[in-house]
Amino acid sequence: MKRYSRHITLSEVGLIGQLKIAESKVLVIGAGGLGAPLLLYLNAAGVGTIGIVDFDTVSLSNLQRQVLFREQDLDLNKADIAKELLSARNSELNIKSYPVALTTSNALEIIKPYDIVVDCTDNFRTRYLINDACIKLNKPFVFAAIYKFEGQLSVFNYAGGPTYRCLFPTPPKAGEVPNCEEAGVMGVLPGILGTYQANEVLKMILNLGEVLSGKLVSINLLTNQQNSFQFRRNESLVKQVIEEDLSYIELNDCNINA
Repeated sequence: MKRYSRHITLSEVGLIGQLKIAESKVLVIGAGGLGAPLLLYLNAAGVGTIGIVDFDTVSLSNLQRQVLFREQDLDLNKADIAKELLSARNSELNIKSYPVALTTSNALEIIKPYDIVVDCTDNFRTRYLINDACIKLNKPFVFAAIYKFEGQLSVFNYAGGPTYRCLFPTPPKAGEVPNCEEAGVMGVLPGILGTYQANEVLKMILNLGEVLSGKLVSINLLTNQQNSFQFRRNESLVKQVIEEDLSYIELNDCNINA
C-alpha cells in the first residue's frame, strides 16, 4: 500500500487498478535505449511479471542512452543484467530474462505466456516477426522507433485494431534505413519514447484513456512538434499472416539494440 500509494490515491486507478498491474505480464523485446526507461517504469509501477529478451551485451557506446546500465556492466548480457538491477529495485516482482535472439523458432513460445508485448528493437526483421507472432497469438504490442531527433509510437493488434503490417505491409530492403549506430541518436530521444511506451502499457492494463490503436504519433525533438496519423486494419493481410508459417521471415542479421 505504501509503495504504490500514489497510484492507489488516483481515483482512476485505486487498489483494484494496482492489483491489475500486479497481475499483469509484460514482455519487453530489446533492453536498449527504448527498453531501459520502459523497464524502469514498468518495474516501479509494480507490473507483476516482466520478461526481457535481449541476446546482446552492454558496450561503452550504449551508456549514452541506455540508462539502466552502469560501467561495471560492460560486456555482460543485457537481459540478465537488467533482471538483476530491476530485482534490486523491486524484489516483489517476477522478472524473467531471455538472453537469446528472438527467432522464428522461439518467438511463439516466448511471447505466448504474456499479456502485452513491447517492441524495443531497431531492425525491421525482428519487428515483423513480433507483429506476426502477436497476430497469431492475439497479443497487443506497443511499438516505438527512433531516428536521430525523431520518434514514432503506436499500439498494434489491440482489441481487433490494426497491425504493423496494416501500416507497413512489407519491410524495406536490407540497408535501406540506417539504424542508430549508423545515423546516431540524441540520447534523450529513446528515453522519451520508452516512457511513452510504458504509459501505453499501463493504459491497456488499467483500461484507461485512449490507447494509440490505429494511430501513429510522430515526435520531433528539435521543433517540439507532434503529428498524428490514422490508419485502418487490413483484414486480408491479417488473414495471410495467420495462415502463413513464421519461417518465411529471414532473421540472419538480427540485432535488437536500440
